[in-house]
Amino acid sequence: MTTSTSLADLATTHPAASRVFKRLGLDYCCGGRALLADACRTKGLDASAILTAIEAEETLVDLPRWDTAPLADLIHFIVARYHEALRIELPELIALAARIEERHAEKATCPRGLRAQLERMHGAVLDHLAKEERILFPMILAGEGPRTGGPIRIMEAEHDDHGLNLARVRALTDDLTPPEDACPTWRALYLRLATLESELMDHIHLENHILFPRALRGEE
Repeated sequence: MTTSTSLADLATTHPAASRVFKRLGLDYCCGGRALLADACRTKGLDASAILTAIEAEETLVDLPRWDTAPLADLIHFIVARYHEALRIELPELIALAARIEERHAEKATCPRGLRAQLERMHGAVLDHLAKEERILFPMILAGEGPRTGGPIRIMEAEHDDHGLNLARVRALTDDLTPPEDACPTWRALYLRLATLESELMDHIHLENHILFPRALRGEE
């Protein structure tokens, strides 16, 4: 573990690193190929201090090493933990956003357009999950991982789009910061959006940096 290791590799071999990266706003999923030293230089952070923080975090949590688990187990985890949750959570977030926009339309701080943005995300996510579950994942489970280069490139491009959509949500919500006079529902919505972002980052990291490379190498 050195400052010349990429963010993705650190999060893969030291899963607790993802918790540190989230706190510091370091993108280890779509931007995970950046070296820790370079990413810290861009944000004005101390890379050595971050390595120390990762070591400390590892004493607090024991997270699984998916880079050594069977791919079938990893795929099952991704579908059960992330895919099913997205199908439930996004419609609920859309309903909350609609309520906020309707009840607080007169306020300058109202996140106008948030409902529409979440609806676009919902459609894109459902389409993405279907492609993985009906095409890509069955190919990997059938031992055809080395032949999945085309589908994987499409999934990675769509992951980048998910990242852009999350950025748009932050732009519409003042960086997920509710105004001082926000009602409990408004505050709850922003907290749930923060959780959505966090879990989507973990989800994308598992696929981009662990599942996809291992499948292409023909691992099982």
